[in-house]
Amino acid sequence: MAARRKRRIVSASSRIERDSLGELAVPSSALYGIQTLRSLANLSFSRRTLGAVPEYVRALAQVKKAAALANRDAGVVGTSIAAAIARACDSLIGGDHLDQFPVDPLSGGGSIAINMNINEVIANLANETLGGQRGAYDRVNPKTHVNASQSTADACQTAARIAIVSQWPRLRAALDACIAAMRAKEREFRRVITVARTCLQDASPVALGTLFGGYAAAIARRASEIDRAVDALHRINLGGTAIGSGESAPLGYRRVIVKRLCEVTGLRLARKANLFDAAQNIDELGALAAALGLLAEVLLKVAQDLRLLSSGPEGGFGEIRLPAVQEGSSFFAGKINPVIPETLMQCCFQVLACERAARLALQHGELNLNVFEGVAAANILDAIAMLERSLATFTEKCVRGIEANEARCRDLAKRSRFRSSYST
Repeated sequence: MAARRKRRIVSASSRIERDSLGELAVPSSALYGIQTLRSLANLSFSRRTLGAVPEYVRALAQVKKAAALANRDAGVVGTSIAAAIARACDSLIGGDHLDQFPVDPLSGGGSIAINMNINEVIANLANETLGGQRGAYDRVNPKTHVNASQSTADACQTAARIAIVSQWPRLRAALDACIAAMRAKEREFRRVITVARTCLQDASPVALGTLFGGYAAAIARRASEIDRAVDALHRINLGGTAIGSGESAPLGYRRVIVKRLCEVTGLRLARKANLFDAAQNIDELGALAAALGLLAEVLLKVAQDLRLLSSGPEGGFGEIRLPAVQEGSSFFAGKINPVIPETLMQCCFQVLACERAARLALQHGELNLNVFEGVAAANILDAIAMLERSLATFTEKCVRGIEANEARCRDLAKRSRFRSSYST
């Protein structure tokens, strides 16, 4: 039986585990097992690991803990097994054992590698709590117990949404800081009059601060749109199992699982109205990816503007000075380049690539289950993390230190052949 698979020690450094396809030697110290090893051999390509995405590991452990508690309530697993699973999950929620998640987060197979990696790690931790050994699943089995009443589809889809919801506040805080810094520059430069430009040609005089007020407004608008897209991810499909039918999840489990998950995560979650729709369609992730892509495009415009406005200093616009953070050239001595805006731009290029990958995952789902949901979630998590880090640097090391070249601005405004009724 699956719950009583044999474990053989072949050396001090490895153990033998068996599944329906045969045997494999697993490192004796590993908390993962044979399914994880098979995934590493068959499904990996990006040289990235699930353990490098701690928010996702934490969310997966939260889902598995809630499932153990709901399965206990429904009489699917015994109290001692549920307690051992919950204790193992608490360890992972706390950030332990990230090195035990080697599977590729972009792996194919509808996230099966991710689900089995977490199942095996939890099973081995739980077995040790109950006095068993790693790789001997007679007490707690990865499928029979840890994965009880679940499918890879509903467990991983729910965890991905929890991870995104949990990660978004950090990017929101970075956006808020950037918006505040832009508004501060709007006030600082409200009396600095320069020349406006349309089609890169001179227009009428205007306050330099109006540009920064526009940047703040656009970034704030994009942040609000992402708020709405993230809010939609609070509706989950846990309990729907593979295709939304709830098959193999008893009614007692389905009645309490969302409540248990809310308790474990501290989030206000609700089950989606149509679980068949949830299995088939990931347009909420597509909408969030699109919102992140629009933010990236706005930030590209802002960064490009700062490069133009600071260009020169003699042969360009020269209306602002960016903070000098490092030498800009190995050839031209003393040259200072706009390296922070350029770094933000390259971050945004990557974010737009993530957006495209997520939208492709939406487009290529077919029939009863979108098996590409995992790649959409992984790319959204990447986009959020990259933007958070890059924006923090951009705000602190660029925006807050921008200075107006008032003499240059005044000269440009004076020489403009267009008059303006703009008043400060």
